Amino acid sequence: MTVDLTNITSKVAFHHLLKQELHFPDWYGVSWDAFWDCIIAVVEMPIQVQLIHWQDFARQCPRDMEILNKIIQDYNETMAPRRIILA
Repeated sequence: MTVDLTNITSKVAFHHLLKQELHFPDWYGVSWDAFWDCIIAVVEMPIQVQLIHWQDFARQCPRDMEILNKIIQDYNETMAPRRIILA
């Protein structure tokens, strides 16, 4: 699965897009902890999620990008062979 982050330049926009694309539950909000919970235990994740055009998000939200990178690293280690990749 590919998720296009074109024009995603805020934490709120990122979380809303991923909620929609990955079919997170209605209670999901704008929280990295909730994001982790959803990808680990709440939804059935695809074998691979490829995030494309993430560079604008990284420039606009560098701290959130650091958090996302750590989550991706932890997810890839914890949930192998499932993966999230930045392309």
